[in-house]
Amino acid sequence: MKIEDRVLIAGAGPVGLVAAVSLVENGIPVTVLEASADLAVDLRASTFHPPTIDFLDRLGLADGLIARGIKCPLWQFRDRKEGEVATFDLGILKDETNHPYRLQAEQWKLTEAARARLEGDPNADLITDIVVEEVAQDADSVTVTARRKTGEVEKFRAAYLIGADGARSTVRKSTGVEFPGLTIPEIFLSLSTPFRYDEAIEGLADICYISDPEEWLVLLRTPTLWRVLFPTDPNLSDEEILDPARIEQRMQDLLPGEPYEIAHKTAYRVHERVAEQYVHGRIFLAGDAAHLNNPLGGMGMNGGIHDAVNLADKLTQVWQGASIDLMGRYNRQRRKVAIETVQAQALRNRAVLNETDPAKRQAYHDELRATVDDPQKHMAYVMRSSMIQSLRDLEDVS
Repeated sequence: MKIEDRVLIAGAGPVGLVAAVSLVENGIPVTVLEASADLAVDLRASTFHPPTIDFLDRLGLADGLIARGIKCPLWQFRDRKEGEVATFDLGILKDETNHPYRLQAEQWKLTEAARARLEGDPNADLITDIVVEEVAQDADSVTVTARRKTGEVEKFRAAYLIGADGARSTVRKSTGVEFPGLTIPEIFLSLSTPFRYDEAIEGLADICYISDPEEWLVLLRTPTLWRVLFPTDPNLSDEEILDPARIEQRMQDLLPGEPYEIAHKTAYRVHERVAEQYVHGRIFLAGDAAHLNNPLGGMGMNGGIHDAVNLADKLTQVWQGASIDLMGRYNRQRRKVAIETVQAQALRNRAVLNETDPAKRQAYHDELRATVDDPQKHMAYVMRSSMIQSLRDLEDVS
């Protein structure tokens, strides 16, 4: 079997497809292998940060996504009993980004647009309903063994492989790369409802983190629904957590009224993990295959898309003749962001929301208010929370 002059990508989520579009934009052929029969259309990640939209602009994928989303220049921390604590304004980033807001749009809208882009390019192949089972490499190539739904086994041999195949990544496991970290004790319950929280709660921003010593939560608006994220007792089974009566009671405890319509519900464990290496010879990890974090800050998908763009930029240079050693810089840069920015911010958000000590809660709230009231601190905070600063800091990572 000859070496195909192309890049293989395992996984057709936002990360894999953005990597694919980035590569074909530079004239590099790609084959994307996706285990599911079709691309997922569900309520997963929905927040796009300003620099992510800037990246998607470069690829011609931003305009359609913006048209199908909600621009949210404001986001809040609130206290469940006291109301608004601090409202952050991304509008002050107008000189730092072309998109000074968070965009609320379901991730499937991005994958749909990216797929359409690939389907129109002769350098791109997207194969669905095929499961990557084994990966091997030598000095010149990578070989992927995959099984189609029919049971047929097929081998693909190419110059490089990108593993964007999620948290349980077969690609990562095949490299033997460790995936150290921790599992957050509580299980997260995500609910989606057409109920208009923005009309029911005065002054509520479209993205809101609500602290409470007994039960914190997050409210996120999407174009058609509001998403509610609760922590839950890890001792409960999934069946108990998702029990309609229990869910209705939690929603009534949040805001009493008419029975709630629940359009979607899921319970999941949350992990904080970073792969020890993102680069293993001719194999590269990106997105959830490389790092996992809790969703408090909306940085998981965004960090993965930033991985994809960084990786594609460097791989393009290698394709054009640069040393493959350049990929080591991808490893150093993106691992630094995963550890020092994505995980750090998500864990801090969780600490603020979870705090039960009254004095510490007050100190957190006072710090947030002081940050918003000071123009320099406000700017520094939104530069970090929007992920712009993490990208600027990469310039110092050799």
